[in-house]
Amino acid sequence: MRFSRYFSPTLKDDPSDAQIASHKLMLRAGMVRQSAAGIYSWLPLGFRVLQNVERIVREEQDRAGCQELLMPTIQSADLWRESGRYDAYGEEMLRIRDRHQRDLLFGPTNEELITEIVRGSVKSYRELPKLLYHIQWKFRDEIRPRFGVMRGREFLMKDSYSFDLDFAGARRAYNKMFIAYLRTFARMGLKAIPMRADSGAIGGDMSHEFIILAETGESKVYCHRDLLGFDALKETPDYDGDLQPAVDRWTGLYAATDDKHDPAAAAKLGDALVQARGIEVGHIFYFGTKYSKPMNATVTGPKGEPILLEMGSYGIGVSRLVGAIIEAYHDAAGIKWPESVAPFKVGIVNLKPGDAACDRVCEDLYAKLAASGVETLYDDRDERPGVKFADMDLIGLPWQLVVGPRGVKSGTVELKKRATGEKHELAVEAVLAQIVA
Repeated sequence: MRFSRYFSPTLKDDPSDAQIASHKLMLRAGMVRQSAAGIYSWLPLGFRVLQNVERIVREEQDRAGCQELLMPTIQSADLWRESGRYDAYGEEMLRIRDRHQRDLLFGPTNEELITEIVRGSVKSYRELPKLLYHIQWKFRDEIRPRFGVMRGREFLMKDSYSFDLDFAGARRAYNKMFIAYLRTFARMGLKAIPMRADSGAIGGDMSHEFIILAETGESKVYCHRDLLGFDALKETPDYDGDLQPAVDRWTGLYAATDDKHDPAAAAKLGDALVQARGIEVGHIFYFGTKYSKPMNATVTGPKGEPILLEMGSYGIGVSRLVGAIIEAYHDAAGIKWPESVAPFKVGIVNLKPGDAACDRVCEDLYAKLAASGVETLYDDRDERPGVKFADMDLIGLPWQLVVGPRGVKSGTVELKKRATGEKHELAVEAVLAQIVA
């Protein structure tokens, strides 16, 4: 993509109403624009990141054996009355009526709807287990939306739901999602720590929040120092194996949110206790028959008996993750995207547009990177070098290729790694070999 044609309305200064780094940088980098309180339009740069985050989430859900479907944003209030949650959920739920005066709602979550789908389609124990998920926009009318996409009213969410015959099966599903979440966040460059947590309005007995440590986190968290050294990609087994030992290893050390914190137990850790603030990026629940019982979601067992479905629910805030990644990866100049989620892998900076030699080298680099499948943003704008450097650091592409008259004469370009600031003068072919590898 050529920067001169790209819709990327960057800002020089921090917006006055933005309080945390991710909110400031998403606005300044032209990733989002506020439409209403807690509701954002995703502009091209931000939408590319959102799609990359969604892709990783989807790949790990698929690897874990989940099947994707898509449920509507608008749900019938009757289903929520069946479960008993319609009046209990609170004012965060946006309740509406259609022209026939039927009660509807903009779904804040999907337990009722997925239960209705499965109870109407799955009749026999032979059809279980089932793991189903969707990625859909949701709405919760937060009393005080703040921090940009970190606590908005409209947000993109991945929900998975498991359906099993008994607790043992439900535990296996829970373990799959536990491992899938560790792998998902690690692939985005995040160190997410599973912590015992309160199940809240969802309900249930077994619950973990996945927390990344950040100064701007909304809640206090406590964990054993050794958890910070675990490698989720190297130390998690294949989904088809026995996952319990891996889950036990992660949950065997102390880790809890403020709601579940046990000061006496934590005190025994001594210097091994880490006290910090954290950002929740995922939450998994086992809630048994909390929804299947009131909604009469059963299957016929091997002896013809009705068996209530054992269920679990597993959520990831996809749009929230974009903000969380920025909180983990930024500096005073801007964002520092991990390659796995970056909107473009490479930015080419032409220091002298209109100069035949500079244009030729840039066009050649741009063509060769495109031919190799490397997504590239080519800054061909007629702007001062300082403006181009500032914009490139602000939007945070992992690699920058700087092409200027002096380097062109010597047959080199400058390669800058955004994450570290390292710069090297390299021959064009050497640069391509390093980036494409």
